[in-house]
Amino acid sequence: MTAQPTPTASSLTERQQPPADRWSLVVAAGLLSFVAMLDMNVVNLALTDISAGLHVSPGVAQWAVLGYQLPLVALLLPAGRWLDQVGTRSALLLAVGCFALCSVLAACAPWAGWLIAARLLQGAFGAVLFVLMPVLAATSVRPELRGRAMSVPATLGPLGAVTGPVIGGLLLDHLGWRAIFLVKLPVCLAAVLIVRRHAPRRGGLRPPDRSSLGDAALIGAAVAAVLLGLTLAPKSALWLLLVLPAVPLVLLWLRRPGGRPVAEVLRAAGTAGVNASVLALAAGFAACHYLLAQHLRGPRGESATATALTMLAFPLGMVLAGRVGGRLADRWGARPTALTGAAVTTLGLALLVPLDTGWSAPEIAARLALAGAGMGLNGGPTQALVMSASPPGKLATAGSAVQLARSLGFALGPALATATALAGARDTTGTRAGIALAALVAATAVALLALHRRPRP
Repeated sequence: MTAQPTPTASSLTERQQPPADRWSLVVAAGLLSFVAMLDMNVVNLALTDISAGLHVSPGVAQWAVLGYQLPLVALLLPAGRWLDQVGTRSALLLAVGCFALCSVLAACAPWAGWLIAARLLQGAFGAVLFVLMPVLAATSVRPELRGRAMSVPATLGPLGAVTGPVIGGLLLDHLGWRAIFLVKLPVCLAAVLIVRRHAPRRGGLRPPDRSSLGDAALIGAAVAAVLLGLTLAPKSALWLLLVLPAVPLVLLWLRRPGGRPVAEVLRAAGTAGVNASVLALAAGFAACHYLLAQHLRGPRGESATATALTMLAFPLGMVLAGRVGGRLADRWGARPTALTGAAVTTLGLALLVPLDTGWSAPEIAARLALAGAGMGLNGGPTQALVMSASPPGKLATAGSAVQLARSLGFALGPALATATALAGARDTTGTRAGIALAALVAATAVALLALHRRPRP
């Protein structure tokens, strides 16, 4: 799924009108979108190999994914505020260079702590990239060409999601898990060369202000508390008490300058339920995706390539259905289309609950494709639903709230699935319990969208 516009997009667009169209920079934005989506899909596939290679439990290996998603969620909005104050070119070169360096550090990890630390750093720079991708595309061409420019990262992002598992499967089978962190380096290098040559030199770098750092600390601490509680819960239910501090931390953030605009937009637009549905659907998908990958690599003993080809059905279904989702929304309306998509995804996940080792790959792939088609139908119309309800002048803030909800769902889903599956059993029965919970979480998205009513002006 592609990153949505962030709070910086409109301000940077107004500040940086290009003297001429720079399509090379639009291509660079597309390359970075490809890398970001590839990274979010390929590491899940390697968790079994990482667990065996570093001699750690599956729960610890899972932090190779969670360690990336945690700072990504925590820094998404603070990164936007920081980027309002610095030059796009300088920030982009710093973020891409450090993102690539963290990939090298992850590939060289001699133990799990090293790998998790590298992924935490990579997630921090990944947050900057997620903010800058749409900004780079929008500010590199004339206003009348921005729709065409934005379609480049919007297309290459899903392409990374589709090809990521296949590329990862081939690398895992022939070169090992460390190679999946290095495959992104050529693309990062190409983006750096394009930006260095074609991006205008405007502005420098400065440290983030204390307010942004405080916002990041509050969001990060809240997400970390939830992830730790869910990850450790199979050992003892008492670990779930770690989730409790997340509530006051989020409430405190909503009263600060960084969270107050988001709270005001959600209140004025009446879209808190819609954003909650985005979080629920993303969490349900991420939970099922994680459990299926572990099931195929574990009890079924499938190769990484065979697993990748089976899992490919989901993003393919998502990409194909996403192309018609916008047209259906224009004809039916955004809410009915988004509601239909959430229901289709829930149905696809529910059909996976009776999972058995005797199922063939096409049987699993067909259910995944159905769930993916629902996600494709839901994504664009949900975004349109939020944007159409947004107060004037607050479109970017509304869009960033959707992106934050989606990223949070992707981070929480695997941890929630692991807690449920391991609490039940380590075999197919535990996996079924986790997928059942994923379907139930997705069903809450259906209920939230069904209950949504646009507030009266």
